[in-house]
Amino acid sequence: MDFFTGLIVFLLTWWVVIFAVLPWGNKAPKEPLEGNATSAPDNPRLRQKFIITTLISFVVLILVYTLIEMNVIDFRAISQDMFLEKMQEGQ
Repeated sequence: MDFFTGLIVFLLTWWVVIFAVLPWGNKAPKEPLEGNATSAPDNPRLRQKFIITTLISFVVLILVYTLIEMNVIDFRAISQDMFLEKMQEGQ
């Protein structure tokens, strides 16, 4: 896997994970401030959630990199098989 592919895998994973992590530990205040939504969290702890998201995304990136480098997942072989199936259907 080259750098660009790794970067894309990391960014896609990061965006998926951030939406899963954002609701963790949120509690609405008993008395919301004027102008705030009643469901707005008291302390969203965004910095902590960004750090957790980044760590989880790095773990997923390392897992994907390992699977690709060990040829457990071989995208070239998969695409070649798909191409050959498509060619056989056309005949």
